[in-house]
Amino acid sequence: MIYRAEEVRERFARRGLSFDPTVEEIVRGILAAVREEGDAALDRFSLDLDGHPVEEIPKRAWRQAYEDLDEELRDALETAKERIEAFYREEARGGFLKADEKGLLGQLVRPMARVGVYVPGGTAPLLSSLLMTVVPAKVAGVAEVIVASPPRVHPGVLAAAWVAGADRLFAMGGAQAIAALAYGTARIPRVDKIVGPGNAYVVAAKRQVFGVVGVDGLAGPTETLIVADGSASPKLLAADLLAQAEHGPDSEPWLLSPERALLERVEAELAKQLSDLPRAEIARRALEKGGLVLTRDLEEALELANLYAPEHLCLALADPLPWLGRVQNAGGVFLGEGSPEALGDYIAGPSHVMPTSGTARFQGGLSVRDFLKVIPVMGLSEGAVKVLAQKGALLARAEGLEGHARSLDLRQ
Repeated sequence: MIYRAEEVRERFARRGLSFDPTVEEIVRGILAAVREEGDAALDRFSLDLDGHPVEEIPKRAWRQAYEDLDEELRDALETAKERIEAFYREEARGGFLKADEKGLLGQLVRPMARVGVYVPGGTAPLLSSLLMTVVPAKVAGVAEVIVASPPRVHPGVLAAAWVAGADRLFAMGGAQAIAALAYGTARIPRVDKIVGPGNAYVVAAKRQVFGVVGVDGLAGPTETLIVADGSASPKLLAADLLAQAEHGPDSEPWLLSPERALLERVEAELAKQLSDLPRAEIARRALEKGGLVLTRDLEEALELANLYAPEHLCLALADPLPWLGRVQNAGGVFLGEGSPEALGDYIAGPSHVMPTSGTARFQGGLSVRDFLKVIPVMGLSEGAVKVLAQKGALLARAEGLEGHARSLDLRQ
């Protein structure tokens, strides 16, 4: 179905994360039990929900899984790791100290000591998600990265852990894994931050433990929005929409274009390519969540894209670079139909952990900064203190905080 721009505008503007009260309540009980009972509750939930007790998988098993992989797949994993690492080594992460006659001001930048990475199980083992989370953490200088993935952990995930340089890996999933990482148990060390995607129970658990630990964000279903002009290939556009749609029935693939003929050709191409896609039924349901949108022009398409704030924004344009300046809200931008989002999922370089559900309005994709703490440093000279203390005391009294003011009065 082809929508008109005015038919989707309000829907795009109202996007945001939503939470199921039933899921929230179930997760609250799991978190409380693990916090109070530790490993006993952790094992109980793991057996009941995953049919397998929690266990730590030793590194020798990771290495064996890596060695058992096809040589070409090993090479693909290594290439992905190298590209992710190279990309994040370019990110600025240093602090500064600036001294003059008035004293010293600066920032210390320190990596977190221990981070937990959640890697989903399910029908598609996300070995790429492990690389996309562990590698940036290691580049940031995190001392210990602990991976949690539901039992039984797929060999590809074990191999990816070996390539990425993770430190420990536990076969545990769901809200109970988030609880163990957040609160710690006798077996599971408590972490400083939890990153990585997951299902509704994992997302609810991350939301509820925030404050006990940091979290990278709250991910909803994945999404792609493509802006295309008449130069784009209907076959490639359809393939890119289906690549997103096959993630799950709640995925949202969108194509916006001022070219009705292009949208009609893509619609026909979608039907053709769905005919032999292994996950066709999943993709078909996802296509119903998204759609094809006819816009007045490319300016309106970019306006709607910013309103939607997509996880992935693909500019399938003959000359995409001049339009990059119009982008305000996106988890990641893919320039030209030769740079498909699927490449970003695996091997382009930037992490594929990106904000969804419109949260790209206020949040970016996973980066080295997510694993760093910025600590301000102040050491003022006596002369500067005398000058600033008087003005600071005025501000304190304006706020009604006399104790602050008196502390500053003593330094004038």
